[in-house]
Amino acid sequence: MNAPAPTPAPRRARVRAPELIGKGGWLNTGGEELTLADLRGKIVLLDFWTFCCVNCLHVLDELRDLEEKHRDTLVIVGVHSPKFVHEAEHQAVVDAVERYEVHHPVLDDPELATWKQYAVRAWPTLVVIDPEGYVVAQHAGEGYANALRTLVEELEAEHGAKGTLRRGDGPYVAPEPVATDLRFPGKAITLPSGNFLVSDTTRHQLVELAADGETVVRRIGEGVFREPQGLARLPDGRVVVADTVHHALRAYDPESGAIELLAGTGKQWWQGSPTSGPALEVDLSSPWDVAWWQGKVWIAMAGVHQLWTYDPETKTVGVAAGTTNEGLVDGPAAEAWFAQPSGLARRRRPAVDRGLETSALRWIDADGSCAPPSAPGSSTSGTATATPARRSSSTRWA
Repeated sequence: MNAPAPTPAPRRARVRAPELIGKGGWLNTGGEELTLADLRGKIVLLDFWTFCCVNCLHVLDELRDLEEKHRDTLVIVGVHSPKFVHEAEHQAVVDAVERYEVHHPVLDDPELATWKQYAVRAWPTLVVIDPEGYVVAQHAGEGYANALRTLVEELEAEHGAKGTLRRGDGPYVAPEPVATDLRFPGKAITLPSGNFLVSDTTRHQLVELAADGETVVRRIGEGVFREPQGLARLPDGRVVVADTVHHALRAYDPESGAIELLAGTGKQWWQGSPTSGPALEVDLSSPWDVAWWQGKVWIAMAGVHQLWTYDPETKTVGVAAGTTNEGLVDGPAAEAWFAQPSGLARRRRPAVDRGLETSALRWIDADGSCAPPSAPGSSTSGTATATPARRSSSTRWA
């Protein structure tokens, strides 16, 4: 007797992708408005992001290789979906697209119209639309580059065989470059000579300016840095640089011009990776700012919502505060939660951390405990207390 034929698996309903709508209009298209009909025949990857979210910035970098290798079949569309009021300002979005070198069309959606149409709930979220205009995948978070690469290759094969895949140039139109000496500088410090050293973040260099603050003396590190941010002078005269997108710290010697890798492997830290050890063997995650304090380099490790330190004597790194949980939770340094710490400053006693995602300030005392900014050094219990502050990616003393 023949066995009964297996029951076929139920076919998933195909969902037509909703139209792309945004009151702020389109960027990187040469002024053209795009519709999904214009993109029919292409594999479309929607990247719902916002420019103050470090996880969104990680995804931008994760997608660069995929975008380049499949440029004739894949169109990435950034859907900028603001979390905070400032992020809804159109010029701020225009600046962010340039600052973070977004090389694909971007829809400015300040009222979250497309976000709601796709039922998005988290930053970042990625949605894949096949060449026939149907949603085939949705992922929230970062770390999906390999899965997306596999899916794109499968869709290329499937729709190439069906004749529904359209190859050729996409709709991206690069904006005109702006001729300036600096472009979105991250931080500036004074050198012993009286000159200034500036991290020219978008151009991936350091720039030394004369004491007048205008005359360019030299440019440093072409091809070495990737979006350098924080700078801090070391006692030996060198400058430590937060090489943010390379997930590394480097030292620059203004006297000799030498640049040396201090910490990081070039790979992004993920859960389960070591959090301490030899500095050149431990992964970092988007170090955003640095400060010299108590004989160590303190690091605002924005990508994992922690503060770390680098010890130049032992050449080791380790966690100083935070749990990797993102939020605003008071308590001992080892238990406190931070949210994308992005600025550091020091005075005679404590260092202060600037939490970008929570608009808060935290003091860190010499024993590693946190205290209210209004009373630095007053806490003996190791309790963290947050103080609201205006959103900024840096902290400075007047």
